Amino acid sequence: MNTLISASILGADLSNISADIEKAEKAGIDWIHYDVMDGLFVPNITFGEPFLKSISKKLNIPVDTHLMITDPIRVIDNFADLGSELITFHYEAAENSQAVIDKIHSKGVKAGISVKPLTPISEIEKLIPQVEMVLVMTVNPGFGGQSFIPETLEKIREVRRIIDKSGKKIYLEVDGGINAQTAVDFRN
Repeated sequence: MNTLISASILGADLSNISADIEKAEKAGIDWIHYDVMDGLFVPNITFGEPFLKSISKKLNIPVDTHLMITDPIRVIDNFADLGSELITFHYEAAENSQAVIDKIHSKGVKAGISVKPLTPISEIEKLIPQVEMVLVMTVNPGFGGQSFIPETLEKIREVRRIIDKSGKKIYLEVDGGINAQTAVDFRN
């Protein structure tokens, strides 16, 4: 199993964003992760398209965009045009998840589907073979710096079993509360 690191822009010093991006790239991260929050689906607001457009011009690595927004299908064109290699949306925020997946793919971008800690994997199981990534939230989405929820480990294992059974190359991304101590839990 190959491990990739996708560093969230949410953890950067926004007053010195260029230096933080350069530092992350030099450290060898694989992707930059945009956490996009709308204040509706989650209680916080983060980055808008103009800000991310200016950042995208400075990047030399792929962009992994995580939409934590209501009705994500309405912005797929915009985020694809920003250079996102992969766009992930929340199952809970989409009226028609299949339509969102199809829209992302129509833009030539990889699609990801995400679930909150309390959403059963059974709700997205049939969609997993149609995406290139499944993102399991290991905190409640909406704020950075939260503590990892240990109960999500079984959910991660369940997704891994489904992916392995599919025989497809599908990334499994874990988001929230990941640090040097909690990362050890993902080796099994």
